[in-house]
Amino acid sequence: MRIQGATALVTGANRGLGQVMARMLLQRGAQRVYAGARDPRTVVEPGVIPVPLDVTDPAQVAAATETCADVSLLVNNAGVLTDSPLLAAPGLDAARTEMEVNYFGTLAMCRAFAPLLTRNGNGAIVNVLSIASWFTNPAMGSYSASKAAAWAMTNGIRSELHDTGILVVGVHCGYIDTDMARHVTGAKNTPESIASQVFDAVEAGRTEVLADERTRQVKAALHLAPGETAPAPRP
Repeated sequence: MRIQGATALVTGANRGLGQVMARMLLQRGAQRVYAGARDPRTVVEPGVIPVPLDVTDPAQVAAATETCADVSLLVNNAGVLTDSPLLAAPGLDAARTEMEVNYFGTLAMCRAFAPLLTRNGNGAIVNVLSIASWFTNPAMGSYSASKAAAWAMTNGIRSELHDTGILVVGVHCGYIDTDMARHVTGAKNTPESIASQVFDAVEAGRTEVLADERTRQVKAALHLAPGETAPAPRP
């Protein structure tokens, strides 16, 4: 599909990657960009249309389908990271929160908007996943579990929508230089780089974005036989 002239909805668009995605959609000629946020007053990007949207709230998800009925591109960017291990966490609250937002919230948006995208024609769904879909950092095990579930769900939705012509794109990357990763001191992707790769993929009809070298290495390692060593990174 073409970004030029499209109507898009970006969840979690009040800051970080979501805000940059909303901005870039306008720069690429999108006709209208809805910016979903739990508190629409926090949406400050010029030119976008704030929409109250908590992806874990069925009533707000349903209301968004009415407000944003002309959408042809859905970007499921909203997510949460609690930095919680699986066994050492004091309870299950963090794991439930991550699963509710990262998995069930994304699934709810896909279920609600798939009929609209099919009706409007030539549409696309973008699910922002993670390199953590494919391996588990013990310090944030429940986040990895939620993103692995979201990856499996993304693949399933792509299969279900195959005959509709709706493109389903899974986005995988390492740390992004946003508030969510402000504690990270190592290398981080810029949100502009991720957003640019995502929309290039949408326009090219590609179903997967592997946005950095480490992510590409991890994905390649999934196909190795037991005991086989991954090739050395390219210089």
